[in-house]
Amino acid sequence: MSTLKANLRADFTASLVVFLIAVPLSVGIAVASGVPVELGLVTGIVGGLLTGLLPGSSLQVSGPAAGLTVLVYEAVREYGLRALGVLVLTAGLLQVAMGLLKLGRWFRAISVAVVQGMLAGIGVVLIAGQLYALADADPPAGGLEKLGGLVTLLTDTLASGDAMAAVAVGAGTAAVLALWPRWRQAQRVVPGPLVAVALATAVVALLRLPVDRVQVRGLFDAIQPPGGGDFARLTEFGVLGTVLAFALIASAETLFSAAAVDRLHDGPHTDYDKELIAQGAGNTLCGVLGSLPMTAVIVRSSANVNAGARTKASRVLHGVWMLVFVTLLPWALELIPVAALAGVLVHAGWKLLPGRELGPLWRDHRGEVAVLLTTTTAIVVTNLFEGVIVGLLTAVVKAAWETSHVHIETVTRPDGVIHARVLGNANFLRLPRLLDELDALPRTGYGVELDLSGLRHMDRACRTALLGWAERNAAVRRGDENGDGEATGQVVAV
Repeated sequence: MSTLKANLRADFTASLVVFLIAVPLSVGIAVASGVPVELGLVTGIVGGLLTGLLPGSSLQVSGPAAGLTVLVYEAVREYGLRALGVLVLTAGLLQVAMGLLKLGRWFRAISVAVVQGMLAGIGVVLIAGQLYALADADPPAGGLEKLGGLVTLLTDTLASGDAMAAVAVGAGTAAVLALWPRWRQAQRVVPGPLVAVALATAVVALLRLPVDRVQVRGLFDAIQPPGGGDFARLTEFGVLGTVLAFALIASAETLFSAAAVDRLHDGPHTDYDKELIAQGAGNTLCGVLGSLPMTAVIVRSSANVNAGARTKASRVLHGVWMLVFVTLLPWALELIPVAALAGVLVHAGWKLLPGRELGPLWRDHRGEVAVLLTTTTAIVVTNLFEGVIVGLLTAVVKAAWETSHVHIETVTRPDGVIHARVLGNANFLRLPRLLDELDALPRTGYGVELDLSGLRHMDRACRTALLGWAERNAAVRRGDENGDGEATGQVVAV
């Protein structure tokens, strides 16, 4: 009984800490996503009350995440707010199906460089977009447009006193977030996002600064369940691609977060397949309510662990506090300046960038840096889904290149025939170099004996090319390839 009371006391305290972090983050992510602020809070409530009760992870906390902000913003702009519920609901059902098929563990096979590049790309686009919100300006649509318009934004801001006031509020919020963790004792008592937003709100109210504030429509007015006509949009190719992006990126972010959270505590570790089902169930309900998609959020999860949470009760209670807040105190949201929320998200986007990791990674694994930067650039130039696909393809090409080590050893026999033995793994990526080396072999008049028995693997392209080389240079006297990728025998060219 004493253990139960101790756990409940610890979970109660931790839930309040997570709640105080979740409210400003949920509101800020909703604003950045181009949807009513209530929808971010609804997703946080579902993440606590439903996903928090389900098996999978014990201390991980779910809610709207900065990692999907860019994708949601693009989806709402392209398909409209009414379609958001269908996108999220379908993605949730897909996550449940993946969990039931036990595909959760396969997300661990995704290249870490691709994940880092994805987060970096999200961070760049998120920061670029929130710099406009920092000055109470409307951002352009695409990532490149956001970056290209920064010079104009700067000149317009310097020419406007109201915009400068908004920038000061947002920059001050970001500065508090950056400096607050250094005051360790205060950080344990009051979370940084709450302090930063509360201070910004108080300064704006006291000085009566002319800055934009959050607009609240009311919880029930903001909730828009999808109708029958909305589901017809699932026949569109672009909509299906967005659904797939929601499901895969939310799942990957959740499971990578789970791995990180598991390292922070000594309790039961995450069952990835059950966690995938729990996230899918939460997103399905979020879709029914027409709210933002959810993932596990590392900021809330680490705060939950650091605050001393012991069981699932902490994350469920945090959902209760959010529900009470949005029901009884919605007017408090209207006091929050938009620039303060932009400062919170600029700070969140900055933390997504792999700053310190790039140096060691460049020294030890330059190929990984190439994958990371390619993924980041592709996301900024195109969009999140296409950028991740480009990153995955780059990682596959890199892996194929690194595993295809092949070289030729030559020996001139007493009878004058050159014995050329090909060793290693031969695939199409190394084929041009391999053929160049064969063409450079001297022609002594006695022929070249091409020996393929030293190859551990040879793909069809290499087999066809090597046999073609032999036929072009001379008759094939003897050779064999068993057709399953294992090279045997000798091909003799004279």
